[in-house]
Amino acid sequence: MHTTQPRQAGLLLPAFTPRREGDLGIGDTLALRGWVDWAADHGVAFLQLLPINENGTEESPYSGISSAALDPIYLACEVGEIPGLTEADIARARNQLKAAIQSPLVNYPAVRAAKRSLLELAWSRFKHSEPSLTAEFENFKKLECDWLEDYCLFRHLMEIHGESLTWDQWPEGCRTPQEARKFLSKLRTRDAVGVDHRLDFFAFVQWLCFRQWLALRGHAQARGVKLMGDVPIGISWHSCDVFFNREEFHLDWSGGSPPEGMRQDDPFFQQWGQNWGIPLYRWDHMQANGFQWWRKRIKRLTRIFQMFRLDHILGFYRIYAFPWRPERNHEFIGLGREEAAAITHGRLPHWSLRPDDTMENKAANREDGDARLRAIFDAANGAEVIAEDLGWVPEYVRPHLASLGIAGFRIPHWDCNEHGHPTPGDFFPENTFATYSTHDHDPVNGIWRACQRTIQQHHEQPTEQTGWWVGGCHNTLRILSEFAGIPTAHHSPWPPFTEGIRLRFIKALLSSNSRYAALMVTELFSLDDRFNHPGTTGGENWRYRLPWTLEEIMEDPLLRANGEKFAAIISITRRSP
Repeated sequence: MHTTQPRQAGLLLPAFTPRREGDLGIGDTLALRGWVDWAADHGVAFLQLLPINENGTEESPYSGISSAALDPIYLACEVGEIPGLTEADIARARNQLKAAIQSPLVNYPAVRAAKRSLLELAWSRFKHSEPSLTAEFENFKKLECDWLEDYCLFRHLMEIHGESLTWDQWPEGCRTPQEARKFLSKLRTRDAVGVDHRLDFFAFVQWLCFRQWLALRGHAQARGVKLMGDVPIGISWHSCDVFFNREEFHLDWSGGSPPEGMRQDDPFFQQWGQNWGIPLYRWDHMQANGFQWWRKRIKRLTRIFQMFRLDHILGFYRIYAFPWRPERNHEFIGLGREEAAAITHGRLPHWSLRPDDTMENKAANREDGDARLRAIFDAANGAEVIAEDLGWVPEYVRPHLASLGIAGFRIPHWDCNEHGHPTPGDFFPENTFATYSTHDHDPVNGIWRACQRTIQQHHEQPTEQTGWWVGGCHNTLRILSEFAGIPTAHHSPWPPFTEGIRLRFIKALLSSNSRYAALMVTELFSLDDRFNHPGTTGGENWRYRLPWTLEEIMEDPLLRANGEKFAAIISITRRSP
């Protein structure tokens, strides 16, 4: 399966992050189109996105209510992009969203409400559209009927019962697929035209989403830039997929990760681990039907993305399982295992299907992962597959991924030998994805500055806590300096994060032997902002927006120079497309 491919440079740019003149308070497909052109002009081979599936009322892109439906929040609401809208309609929405548009963070409730109003308005006028558009819409419904019909019913039921309620909270008579379809039949007997018109609204929105994203894919392909997607390891318990395909999931178990001896400010994480709330897959059932759910999911994904990241690849081999949903986490803080077992009828968090505690179990886990990943690789049909293989990685995983031709991650300051020295970039395996940070971490400039602040704080006002942290900060700065070839004087303070240091980091990463090397957009501009703080909800998570439009970046000599220097290093390190 493995073939040598050109070395490529990429940029992580979540869809919610870019700005453009005229947007509605969040990144959209037109803003991304501008960044595709920027990437093409600077030798950037791919733009890495986070998941773009519909999230309902959630903010995290990893909490999709459908593995197929796309999130309309990323629709570009412009004349010509949404049939039926006028300049006056869009101007009114912009006026209502003035504060949200100017905000440094996405205001999801305001943006969703405004875009929903515009889509409702466009739908009310759609019957008067050109015949070619209505024919295109009808063809879309036929081609996508295998998932679209159930999805539209699900969204209609969400609308009827209140979008704040999850399907397990719906009234009796609607909580199973059979009941939901009977309920729909009853609605149709009262007002068939009105019900079908409402179902078609949700189909119309998805048609617009696929229309815009496929157009973006076409434009990117024409410019020689690839869009990189992201496949979450799980699907929301409250999703359309789980509602209609319950035989594929264990609904009484939640996937997550074990405690790792960190994040002491989070007592549940420290004691039990992370409970993500995703239902476990019934892998035996999936394997018996040829992994059809996964194959369809990947096939749809690769219509838009030429490459994609498989989130938490370790979960395809084995996953840490909780016998309770996250809403109950607080009940178990401070309890011993026997006390917890008394509440859960003897069931405790554990590795599913089995731990990596014996050679036999490791071999069985590897065999399980092999069957699952081969099905995904086959469904990808030539798309490039990257595995997020971070955390406590069993020794059999990376050799297995290499045998499949799936690229694993390499984060330089985590990739050290037994003596604590970083692996030089030219020793990274070719089929890997090198990056300093993911969306769950500080950018490398933020890491450097945060370490310096902690060291300075301890110097000025030493405490037991800062004393515990300061050693780790010195070690992190040493490892990063070694990897990037940053000269440091013995016993001297660490230098401030300068432009010279930033360029050394970029060059070291792009000079590595890894096939893929990617910066986060925040690292491109030396911004310390984060996209997400794992283990927390709300706040600034998933809301960060660049402070400038792409036009403003190109008009400002200092900002423009960041891209020009990146392009020069891409060329020097022979990563140009």
